[in-house]
Amino acid sequence: MISARDAAQYFLALAYDNNDSAGELISNLKLQKLLYYAQGLHLALFDRPLFTESIESWTHGPVVPEIYHEYKEYGSGSLPFPENFDYSKFDDDLKEVLEEVYEVYGQFSAWKLRNLAHNEPPSQNTPTGSKISLDSLKQYFKSQLV
Repeated sequence: MISARDAAQYFLALAYDNNDSAGELISNLKLQKLLYYAQGLHLALFDRPLFTESIESWTHGPVVPEIYHEYKEYGSGSLPFPENFDYSKFDDDLKEVLEEVYEVYGQFSAWKLRNLAHNEPPSQNTPTGSKISLDSLKQYFKSQLV
């Protein structure tokens, strides 16, 4: 298992690796939604969480509070490439999940992802300020696998 910070850094590294000059890098809002989708997909595929940090339902959808606070100084701007990033802590299964989430959801704007995640049952059925249960994430994302 990795930390939410590890997953966040992986997404940031992917964004910089895949960025062309016209591409959008990742804001804190977008990063939060990518973490939500990564946790949900990992739970659906492996029946265990990707990371231990909780995801809460906030006004703008799912948020990992620790990661939000780590990057809040950047406001709605692009987050920097992670310093001293180490790809070796990610096994093939982790890379596959994170890269799949990035490929599917990374193409969308932060606000598009906000609207998608905000209107999905795990977020929608959790009161604002409360933790989204791992069980609700797993059930929802398993129902989305084809």
